[in-house]
Amino acid sequence: MASRAPLNRFRVLLVLPAIVALTAGVLSGLARLGLPISLPFARLLGVHGALMVGGFFGTLIGLERAVALARGWPYLAPAASGLAALCLVTAPASALGPWLMGGGALVMTLACADVWRRQREAHLATLAAAAFAWLAGNAVWLYTGAIVPAVPLWAAFLILTIAGERLELSRFVPTPRPARRLFAGIVLLLLGSAMVHAATGEALRGYALALLLLAAWLLRFDIARRTVKTAGLTRYMAICLLSGYGWLGVSALLGLTGALYAGSPLRDAALHALLLGFVFAMVCGHAPVIGPALTRLKMRWHRGFYLPLLLLHGTLLLRVASAWHGGLAWRQWGAIGNALVLAVFMATLLESFWAARRPASRLRSKAT
Repeated sequence: MASRAPLNRFRVLLVLPAIVALTAGVLSGLARLGLPISLPFARLLGVHGALMVGGFFGTLIGLERAVALARGWPYLAPAASGLAALCLVTAPASALGPWLMGGGALVMTLACADVWRRQREAHLATLAAAAFAWLAGNAVWLYTGAIVPAVPLWAAFLILTIAGERLELSRFVPTPRPARRLFAGIVLLLLGSAMVHAATGEALRGYALALLLLAAWLLRFDIARRTVKTAGLTRYMAICLLSGYGWLGVSALLGLTGALYAGSPLRDAALHALLLGFVFAMVCGHAPVIGPALTRLKMRWHRGFYLPLLLLHGTLLLRVASAWHGGLAWRQWGAIGNALVLAVFMATLLESFWAARRPASRLRSKAT
């Protein structure tokens, strides 16, 4: 047990830059909407997406991969992306942050490709494709000096990571071979459209079509359709997943109208339906399982976890609706609500970790 303690502290240390990236990314997003509470973070407007996707998600996903592989060198991925996040926060105009982020993506891509080379499974190929999307997005960022062309590739990194993990679990339910081939086609369409967009500025409707097909595929074949009929944590996770697939479909439908293109008045709604409604719903669902796996700390799930999930959907609905009614005021209130949801969710996680420690501490006090 003593040998595990330093590793636990090292993992927690790697999580801290991700939390910094999340905080700075959220506040810079509020600054983008002109809210005075976050004006000191206005200088981070240009790296908002990099902080959220690479600094926060990239670091946590990289840490998850490294823990799963149980090898030393894959930890370079979350270490590099975490350092990149700190560089972006302290010196957003520096080239060091993008290069470190690209290095972290490269390590993750090599790690995922190595796993797939040794075990040729469809879900592992999808995870490798996800890491490659992150790497390609960072390459576009470094080459062009702009984040906008890299956004579809960065989003594909998160989407394909989630899809690959769900495909792995679908092995436990009968999935027709044509459905698996369709899944492979969706992955190719999504990744290909994102790369074409990075090169030409077009193809985002094809990207949206891939999102719509993926939402339909997951709603039809994901095991969550069965586990939602259970109870407790398993039911909660299924509700998170199914509600997230709904937001994925909303983003896809908006994208088919051209909402994913820069300059569209619906772009904020389409992107946040995808990156908040879909991606953060997945985070809500998987956190009670991934949190203990990453930190080796116990967590106690309870029904209070439904609160941030409900708040997420409610505040996001307000933000998406602002694209048609309410204008900037509704969007600002929706964004403030989104930020508060993340705070409530983090508080819920910390409380659940603390709750898991209480019985042991009480037993020790009684014993003394």
